Amino acid sequence: MVSLRELVTYLDSALQTDKFRDYCPNGLQIEGRAEVRRLVAGVTASQALVDAAASAGADALLVHHGYFWKGEDAALTGLKRQRIATLLHHDISLLAYHLPLDAHPEFGNNAELGRRLGFEVRGQFGPHLQPQIGLFGELPEAATGEALARHIGQVLGREPVYVAAGSHPIRTVGWCTGAAQGYIEHAARLGLDAYISGEISEQTVHIARETGTHFFAAGHHATERYGAEALGRHLSRHFSLEFEFIDIDNPA
Repeated sequence: MVSLRELVTYLDSALQTDKFRDYCPNGLQIEGRAEVRRLVAGVTASQALVDAAASAGADALLVHHGYFWKGEDAALTGLKRQRIATLLHHDISLLAYHLPLDAHPEFGNNAELGRRLGFEVRGQFGPHLQPQIGLFGELPEAATGEALARHIGQVLGREPVYVAAGSHPIRTVGWCTGAAQGYIEHAARLGLDAYISGEISEQTVHIARETGTHFFAAGHHATERYGAEALGRHLSRHFSLEFEFIDIDNPA
């Protein structure tokens, strides 16, 4: 068991939230009971995950995608009202970490994705406006685009969208989970053979082909399933908490 205040302080420090300019508040978004014995983690604080956390007897819910996004309507109505009402009714705290969880070198979404795909990390890349969250590295051995697509599909359980950008083999690769398809231009400037993200946009195809950068869109949810789980398991060991990761299926 740990106090909510101690848990939040530990997380904010470990994830270095003060270094990020984000699209949402990172940290404690909704305050529940003062003590945390049972922690549930998931990707997105949807109604399905909130209901599952309540059924699991959670004291706190740890997610990557929380609430209060920049530019959204601030009114607590409709879906937002129902989700928050459920958390308040069950006295469950909501802890949400967006970019800080993407970037963490040990528990981050990108670190976990690279580890599961078997890549050797060589460095970080991306826009220079804040801590860089993309990673680049090398494959254990050179592979064709088709072979890497099969490998990604086998590991993530979801066939990626593959945009071929030539016949050259892939030795170096960059990756950034979620909606980071725009990072392909940064990957191309580094001269990487391939780039992996969660989503794809119309222009991504043309950039991939014109820069000769093989591109793989492996799914927003599929690429971001692992950070919250890894962080939650770490917290369960560090604070002796009961822990459960609940994956709400999402084909996006």
